[in-house]
Amino acid sequence: MWSVQQFLRQAQRGTEEKEREGALVSLRRGLQHPETQQTFIRLEGSMRTLVGLLTSNQALLQLEAARCLHELSHSEQSTVAEACLPATSYLLTYLSGHSSDFIELCLYTLGNLIVESEAVRRQLLPQGIVPALAACIQSPHVAVLEALGYALSQLLQAEEAPEKIIPPASASSSILASTLPQHMLQMLQPGPKLNPGVAVEFAWCLHYIICSQVSNPLLIGHGALSTLGLLLLDLAGAVQKTEDAGLELLACPVLRCLSNLLTEAAVETVGGQMQLRDERVVAALFILLQFFFQKQPSLLPEGLWLLNNLTANSPSFCTSLLSLDLIEPLLQLLPVSNVVSVMVLTVLCNVAEKGPAYCQRLWPGPLLPALLHTLAFSDTEVVGQSLELLHLLFLYQPEAVQVFLQQSGLQALERHQEEAQLQDRVYALQQTALQG
Repeated sequence: MWSVQQFLRQAQRGTEEKEREGALVSLRRGLQHPETQQTFIRLEGSMRTLVGLLTSNQALLQLEAARCLHELSHSEQSTVAEACLPATSYLLTYLSGHSSDFIELCLYTLGNLIVESEAVRRQLLPQGIVPALAACIQSPHVAVLEALGYALSQLLQAEEAPEKIIPPASASSSILASTLPQHMLQMLQPGPKLNPGVAVEFAWCLHYIICSQVSNPLLIGHGALSTLGLLLLDLAGAVQKTEDAGLELLACPVLRCLSNLLTEAAVETVGGQMQLRDERVVAALFILLQFFFQKQPSLLPEGLWLLNNLTANSPSFCTSLLSLDLIEPLLQLLPVSNVVSVMVLTVLCNVAEKGPAYCQRLWPGPLLPALLHTLAFSDTEVVGQSLELLHLLFLYQPEAVQVFLQQSGLQALERHQEEAQLQDRVYALQQTALQG
């Protein structure tokens, strides 16, 4: 069996191109195994030889050398990624080439190297990875755009990204100083040109930028809320037409992006939230919640988190919830899990907090039996949020007290009067009920 050294020698010095290419193919197959990767990086001159083949003027040898680097990039050992450092500048250079297949391969290789080593990221930034990636986003090839989204998402997830990669510090190394954010939003525009695979990658990229909280008002200014809101409507329409559960791959990052942007104080000042003040948004969100309930319950918290952020400071969204008769569908989610129960109850508290007119439309309906049910839960957080909702109802809808008493409400409260975290709230509600 030939050794790594023999394959490299044959690839470098073989007399026939086919022979040299075959040696690289054999080397690539060997590099799929961690022990061969370690042998390769320990072998003196191995990377220099591979880079020489990568930069040769023979396209087939270039491609196979790049594939060898790609196999090395899959290693989970940072030492292997760092051994590839001499190749990174060439991989970046080839991003401006003409072969879409070769560009795609270089992007995935860079993405893999980025995630494994800070040393690689530290070298790539001054080498110009951000402008190189920004140039790739103009590609007409879907496969290149998906690979670009992958590489960019690895860069944005780096621990140092919020300080060194995302901020608009300099045009040569910053994501926000480049044209990437605007182009990402264009990739998320609903319509016939929207490609689901590309959209998923860039939605996650946008999510990582938003989570860094570096300059979310800038994204809002670029129309992020409007674009994401329209995409939410588009996704809701899509789930009504298809059983394809793959739609949640895009729904998840879109919901997270919207939820995080709506926590920004600056949203109100730039008028961003006004772009979402539409009953269609609430209706679309409930279509997605029903889809998750049936197909992907683990994503219900994502949708409920957005609903919480929409209703927390907006009477208009609370009004939409009531006018569209969505309280009962919301209550149907309570049995899913304790996490979902807490979030449903939090949304209902958001509505009740808006005052007597809102509480009047909440009570009694299906809310009373639902509350009596959640008060029987053993989870302290669920019970605590139920008590908070009862407090608001008693405050703004005094007749709720009598209905609650008639339905054995005091007995439901008594179950929790010995629990340290709940004692004070239980006692206060008992006193209110007795006085009522």
